[in-house]
Amino acid sequence: MGIFKEFKEFAVKGNMIDMAVGIIIGTAFNKVVDVLVKQIVLPPLSLITDGINFADRRIILRDGIDASTPGAVEVKEIAIGYGAFIEVLLDFMIIGFTIFLVVKFMNRFRRKAEDPKDKTVETPKDIQLLSDLTELMQEQNDLLRKNNNRA
Repeated sequence: MGIFKEFKEFAVKGNMIDMAVGIIIGTAFNKVVDVLVKQIVLPPLSLITDGINFADRRIILRDGIDASTPGAVEVKEIAIGYGAFIEVLLDFMIIGFTIFLVVKFMNRFRRKAEDPKDKTVETPKDIQLLSDLTELMQEQNDLLRKNNNRA
């Protein structure tokens, strides 16, 4: 029964929901990046490189032999598919750069929201309480300094 109770606590706390949302958004984001690379980035790159389709680029180590010719034994082609690697590398760079921009954007809002002096954005309660506590401690220290200087 202990495992069921732990699972219930895990699910109720929202960790499981957060993970599910992250996985769903990540899957959808992967589709967006895939289309972005294959339909937007690679065609102009292929045009610049005189119509080369990167997905089909490879170094052939051994040619394949088709078995449809009489007396021929089918041999599969062996090749290094560096074009697919270039596409995946472009995917990775675009995903990395996009995530960098999203995190940078979110951090800007987080810093703005955590600034207790900025009244344009509502400060979270915990940050506001800490800010108020800091101000009260500063006032108390100032009063104690004034009293010590008089004595």
